Amino acid sequence: MKLHEYQAKALFREYGVPVPEGIVAETPDEAVDAARRLKEDENASLFVVKAQIHAGGRGKGGGVKLAHSIDEVREHAASILGMDLVTPQTGDEGQEVRKVLVTKGVDIAQEYYLGVTLDREQSMNAIMVSTEGGVDIETVAEESPEKIEKVWVDPTIGLQPFQTRKLAFAMGLEGDAFEQATSTIRGLYDAFVDTDSTLAEINPLVQTEQGEIAAVDAKINLDDNALFRHPDLEEMRDLHEEDPVEVEAGKHGLSYIRLDGNVGCMVNGAGLAMATMDIIKLAGGEPANFLDVGGAASAETVEAGFRIILKDPSVEAILVNIFGGIVRCDRVARGVIEAANNIDFAVPLIVRLQGTNAEEGKQLLDESDLTIESAVLLKEAADQVTEALAEDG
Repeated sequence: MKLHEYQAKALFREYGVPVPEGIVAETPDEAVDAARRLKEDENASLFVVKAQIHAGGRGKGGGVKLAHSIDEVREHAASILGMDLVTPQTGDEGQEVRKVLVTKGVDIAQEYYLGVTLDREQSMNAIMVSTEGGVDIETVAEESPEKIEKVWVDPTIGLQPFQTRKLAFAMGLEGDAFEQATSTIRGLYDAFVDTDSTLAEINPLVQTEQGEIAAVDAKINLDDNALFRHPDLEEMRDLHEEDPVEVEAGKHGLSYIRLDGNVGCMVNGAGLAMATMDIIKLAGGEPANFLDVGGAASAETVEAGFRIILKDPSVEAILVNIFGGIVRCDRVARGVIEAANNIDFAVPLIVRLQGTNAEEGKQLLDESDLTIESAVLLKEAADQVTEALAEDG
């Protein structure tokens, strides 16, 4: 789950990360009121109006504007609010802007990158800094990897002071800015750990002309599996920013991710789902989705899964791959038959069952009056997918 910039900044501020004052607004009038408050309370003369969507590259798409007056704040807010902001992360359709963040502008002398994430290869959290702030860290890693400094934090002892100093030295800081940077690194890391995040990032972290350190942007991604421990953070979820089909799947207890392919797949278990997607590619197709119905699939969840898959117009065939462990294959087969009776399938449906009561499940499918191709072996299912795509093509 992603947070908006204004939400991430509020969270970082609780951990001592220096964040310029800002106020979120949903209308041009609210943006003007926010600017007036900043002018009065913070003596602000320069403002930044920033679109609030779950995507990077907002500035390049016209979603970040500088304003030198209250009138300019109104003008920029009016142009940004309601626009479909297109960035490399939104795709060509863009994302509608429903909120803007009005912040006090700062005089930037130097930009840096600071981020924390989990390094799965090392089984440790990694903190990264770079003097190439304001640029995608992936681009820096590809073009100038020597400009990225990393430290890995042993989970048994935690972040150590020498590590924060090492990172601040790598940023080329000294004096008060050095001390502020070490404190900021510590605060960001603590926020990352305490919220069970998968990513916490400040890009850019800046040093102002006055020598102060400030986080002028903020990004945090939370681990969905840990949200039960953070109901206060879960309340910050913005469903407008998520794929509506994925949101609907979540309501049915299904794990669904849309992909750019032509073969829908329904599987029980994440590992089997990954193997199924590999089989689909080997068969000459491209997976259209990741869909895990879980270990206790019922007729209701199977039908919901089919309806969700079929919302994607790119789907040319569907492969159901079920391993019967906790759930019996005959129960899944009955669910498939019931769903097929309730849904008008315009694409070929291939069902592969293996495990508990697989033979009984296959018999139920074969004896139904429905156009369902059944399989037991994975290769058999893959071949049927290939044939279905060839006939459709």
